[in-house]
Amino acid sequence: MEHSRGRRYPEPSHPYRGEFQRDRDRIIHARAFRRLEAKTQVFTPGLSDHFRNRLTHTIEVSQISRTAAAALGLAEDLTEALALVHDIGHPPFAHSGEEALDRQMRRFGEGFEHNLHALRIVESFEQRYARFPGLNLTFEVREGIVKHSADIEPGGSPELGEYLPGLRPPLEAQLIDLADEAAYNAGDLDDGFSGGLFTSADIADAVPAYAAILDTVEMQFPGASARERFLESLRHLIDFLVGGLIEGTARKASAAGVRDVEDVRAHPVRLAAFTSEAGLASAALKRFLYERVYSSPPLLEERARSTAMIAELFEFFLNHPDRLPEPYDTLAAGGATHRVICDYIAGMTDGFCQRTHSALVTQLESSAVRTP
Repeated sequence: MEHSRGRRYPEPSHPYRGEFQRDRDRIIHARAFRRLEAKTQVFTPGLSDHFRNRLTHTIEVSQISRTAAAALGLAEDLTEALALVHDIGHPPFAHSGEEALDRQMRRFGEGFEHNLHALRIVESFEQRYARFPGLNLTFEVREGIVKHSADIEPGGSPELGEYLPGLRPPLEAQLIDLADEAAYNAGDLDDGFSGGLFTSADIADAVPAYAAILDTVEMQFPGASARERFLESLRHLIDFLVGGLIEGTARKASAAGVRDVEDVRAHPVRLAAFTSEAGLASAALKRFLYERVYSSPPLLEERARSTAMIAELFEFFLNHPDRLPEPYDTLAAGGATHRVICDYIAGMTDGFCQRTHSALVTQLESSAVRTP
């Protein structure tokens, strides 16, 4: 797909950059994109300086997505823009932060979902241009932000009505969710191995596809260290998953007989897919990571701390909306205070959230203890 349905606010074309290249560049220059560097992927920075953060994970998703798009003859610039923006709406502290904010918002009959928050970021919160609010991204990138993980059903949220409910997004957007899966499976294996949570043999016991790869690596490099054998096997695993995504998508698109993006949109199911072998391996990897990484005591303890921190900070601002900074205090005074608080906390980095909690909540609790 090379053509766009355009932008919300029309702009003249650029002399040497295409529309999706311009979207990519606007995303990279956004403040919300830069903040991803200080947001947790899985492991908090205090455990190691080498673990992935939300930004380095995003770069890996972009790398995989662009490779797949090129192999499938899709629009690489659109795919790259979607990959770079796909996590821009994540709050601090990874998925535990998202769950904590969602829990708070449900008290008010609402919720928090990072893809919808990402749309609000690029539509409203980023203020870099005098002529329009937000980044004024193309329709295809905005659509991909809200539909790369799941389709929109007719009759859903009115704010998403313009994004073609009931139709599938283009293949470029469909690729992102599976490229994300391949990236976090491999990346979390790498970080978990480095953190000493498991060995290569442990992975092989749980994931047959990995066991076959490890056997080959051990025969090729009998004198290599355990870490070198692991990294060799991880490299082959990534190749296996990405190759499975490319081949699975090509097969499914060919079987469906789609000829253009409108055929893709009208198709009853999504066409981006792993091969059955890669899909089984990915599912086994997710189960292994859930048991050995995401449910490990160090991460559970960190998750409990971060969830409590967000809940306490949210409650503090509900009781003291005047302590919100500009322009959030003005917005909160105008109504929907809970939504304003949610937006403010969601934009925080891990470190800023910790510092704000310490300066406001912890300080308040200390003052209360000292008061006779």
